[in-house]
Amino acid sequence: MSMIAATAVAQQRPAVTAADYTRATRQLSPWTAPLVDHAVRNAHWIDARRFWYVDISHGVPTIIMGDAAKGTKAPAFETAALLTSLNAAGLKERDATKLRFEKLEPDPANSSASVSVGGERFQCALAQPYGCRKLAAPHAGQPSSPAQGPQAAAIPSPDGKRAVFLRDWNLWVRDVSTGMERQLTTDGVKDFGYATDNAGWKHSDQAIVIWSPDSRKVATFQQDQRAVADFTTTTTQVGHSVTDTWKYPFVGDKEIIQIQRVIVDVDDGQVVRLKMPPEPHRSSLCDDVVCGEGPQDMQWAKDSGTLAFVSTSRDHKVETVRIADATTGAVRDVFAETVPTWFDSGYNDEGINWRYLSERGEILWWSQRDDWGHYYLYSADTGKLLRQVTRGKWNVDHPVHIDERSGNMLVAGVGREPGVDPYYRSIYAINLNGGTPRLLTPEPQDHIAVPSSDGSYFVDIYSTPQEPQTAVLRRSDGTVVQALAKGDLTRLRATGWQAPENIAVACSDGKTLCHGLLFKPARLDPRQRYPVIDYIYPGPFIGTISSRQFSASRGDAGALAELGFAVVHIDGMGTPRRSKAFQDHYFRDMGRQAVPDQVTGIKDLATRYAWMDTDRVGIWGHSGGGNATAAAMFRYPDFFKVGIAESGNHDNRNYEDDYYEKYLGLLETDGKTTNYDLQANQDFAKNLKGKLLLAHGILDDNVPVSSTLLVVDALQKANKDFDLVLFPRARHGYGDMGSYMMRRRWDYFVENLMGATPPKEFEIAGPAATM
Repeated sequence: MSMIAATAVAQQRPAVTAADYTRATRQLSPWTAPLVDHAVRNAHWIDARRFWYVDISHGVPTIIMGDAAKGTKAPAFETAALLTSLNAAGLKERDATKLRFEKLEPDPANSSASVSVGGERFQCALAQPYGCRKLAAPHAGQPSSPAQGPQAAAIPSPDGKRAVFLRDWNLWVRDVSTGMERQLTTDGVKDFGYATDNAGWKHSDQAIVIWSPDSRKVATFQQDQRAVADFTTTTTQVGHSVTDTWKYPFVGDKEIIQIQRVIVDVDDGQVVRLKMPPEPHRSSLCDDVVCGEGPQDMQWAKDSGTLAFVSTSRDHKVETVRIADATTGAVRDVFAETVPTWFDSGYNDEGINWRYLSERGEILWWSQRDDWGHYYLYSADTGKLLRQVTRGKWNVDHPVHIDERSGNMLVAGVGREPGVDPYYRSIYAINLNGGTPRLLTPEPQDHIAVPSSDGSYFVDIYSTPQEPQTAVLRRSDGTVVQALAKGDLTRLRATGWQAPENIAVACSDGKTLCHGLLFKPARLDPRQRYPVIDYIYPGPFIGTISSRQFSASRGDAGALAELGFAVVHIDGMGTPRRSKAFQDHYFRDMGRQAVPDQVTGIKDLATRYAWMDTDRVGIWGHSGGGNATAAAMFRYPDFFKVGIAESGNHDNRNYEDDYYEKYLGLLETDGKTTNYDLQANQDFAKNLKGKLLLAHGILDDNVPVSSTLLVVDALQKANKDFDLVLFPRARHGYGDMGSYMMRRRWDYFVENLMGATPPKEFEIAGPAATM
């Protein structure tokens, strides 16, 4: 084609204008979220009867206090007047819609309350004019070792009188009322410190401890990483670069982080070392010793006399439940479970499901041994299995409340109710003696239960991707005490916003349904053909769709739909909350994780919607989704035409040891091949046919940039054209470059998948949406 002809073709390309991009930005969270009225995302209990939550009406957050026993609710403050008082006390926030209330603690007389907002604490009267005063932040102290960086927050004791923190690789305790500090351990040294937090991909100065109920002891460990290999990031700047180095074990490394469990008496500083060998830095659920709120694989007895904990083998195939004497350090094995693939003790976003029922002398254990996640009750004395508590082709998602004395429990479950989306959580009443679960939340929506301290009541917040949150107060038998709030989308819908559609499509095995969401193109004309964008996160610990709760914006899916794309989110096989077989589907073949299900799912969906153009399918994802995107482009090059792989862990031999050693197994080799070869994207890069954009942050301390550079090297050796965006100052999530990457993503799909010309260097104003 001549230059003149090529120019003529380029001039004929349709243009996507800056006005189109501006409309698309209005589908992002900073603009859509404030338009949802009466939104309630969470609730917090003050005691067994009183609770509080934040109601957002016309964008203005209002703290509501409720009394379950009386069945009453009322605003704790009038927001405009409270804002005036907070600003007078030093808050410096003039826009009431930007208030973010984090905590409310009324005093015993209920005449004033401590209000945490914007990271600061104020004491305010509960009657106008409120008279707020700023409370001093707890004395944090300064680390005397610059190697440990800024001092992290101290961990308070249950009685609130003391808090422990890290300094110079040792544990210290602070008296909250006086600020006096005292060193608890003395032999912690660099890379062999007490309570230190390092999973390789995550490394902070947060103390990893769990307080005993009597506020006298903490359970923790001394973390030995002295023999572990170093990892270094290097800044880009004028002059000599600055390096950041820490311990980061990779898959297959001979030396990984080991922990030596200890119990520290905070009164006298005595360190009781548990009488057992060091063990791998592992959890029964996630790829760190911390999953959710604190190290849940350590649980104290109610009388603080014993500590139950789980030891996990390096490959996550063997879980051993143990109980230690807090005074002597003696340890005894209670029982163990061994599995053929990998073990999970719950779902990563909800935390560990097992519980030490010390008052009953029992362990409540969660297992997928019958292909579904259920509870099993063991004797803590003998290790004998007493009974299976729940059963059937459904999953206990997580415990809500357990009354040890009566055996009554509230649990969230998924997949039990016929005709209901299998990812929607329902709340059930069960008993440790077994029996049929009783459904307490009949609405076919996704339910979040926030229980009172004694379990007599719970706040039930339920919604779907199409319907906003409704919040009600229920008794433990499911009866509704009162309605609290109901979301209103009137203002949001007036902007042209449209909800995604729930979809169920064919998985790649030809017999299972994969579920997801479809975002239809704005101003859809069924006579036209629309390009398809598939957003993917392949699991195994979480799926593409992190929550089925209502959200006015899911990353930039709505924005891409506004630009004229059909956007698809599919939870493929290999992701959680279905059967164990479903989650294990790609075990030993992790390089294809969930990708074949995107192909079959999109093809199935296109049989229903003729306006979906399966000749123009793009895909993108971040982190594990970046890995899957490159895999899709290399393994299905005739189906996926355009891909954007952001910060992908393209070869998990260049990633932290705990992640793929769990999901693929320990590294094995016969001297020529390994069990990891099939997951290495660079080995398939020669198959690329379409347009591929790779992106990575140079300072990524989660997925090393070398993972993307391996793919770059392979593409260059294969003489393939591709595009690359590197962020010299960014880590894994791109930070202040997030808006830039989003704009480049839009441009890439508009130009290469839609065949249009994007506006030049459009600037997305405001904070970027996060996935």
